[in-house]
Amino acid sequence: MAYPVWMRGRDEDTGEFLSPSRSANRRAALDVLELGEQLVALSAAQLARLPIPDEVMPHIRETQRITSYGARKRQLAFLAKQMRRQDDEALDAIRDAMSKDGDAARRETAAMHRVEALRDALLGDDGDAAMTALLDEHPHADRQKLRQLVRNTHEERKRNKPPHAFRELFRELRELMAQDAASADDDAQDAFDDEGEDGHA
Repeated sequence: MAYPVWMRGRDEDTGEFLSPSRSANRRAALDVLELGEQLVALSAAQLARLPIPDEVMPHIRETQRITSYGARKRQLAFLAKQMRRQDDEALDAIRDAMSKDGDAARRETAAMHRVEALRDALLGDDGDAAMTALLDEHPHADRQKLRQLVRNTHEERKRNKPPHAFRELFRELRELMAQDAASADDDAQDAFDDEGEDGHA
């Protein structure tokens, strides 16, 4: 229930109304409805990674099951109503987990694009220069295997064979990038630990 301004009262120090205004309530309700729409759009695997209360999950699944526009809209409103019964901490935990999950997906996509671009460079007209730059940047890479995969890919294309080497080259580069990313994370953690030890010295 929205209260008239004169009934809500003000904080003597800040001048703010003590009870939420009608517009604030509406914004909060729309935020929860939007969160519900985002949850309904997720797959079962994605939902499983989120801290969704047990009493809310059945309503999400039921909304996903409905295909009729009108019925789905009503069920979505009902889902939002059930979600508003949860405390703010529960909803914020879901939002935080979704944000982290989305960031991870974006990072993974960006990493795949980098691998694809690197593979294309190795197979392009300046492939030798790209290979030299790659090996300079990643001296621990298996250069013999990489060069063989590049040669085999060119041979596949000439003979119109299935792209086995082409795919294997992608996997090899992806593993190389993943190893370097893990190594960088370890180095960053070691540096952080060293700083902590110095700070306690």
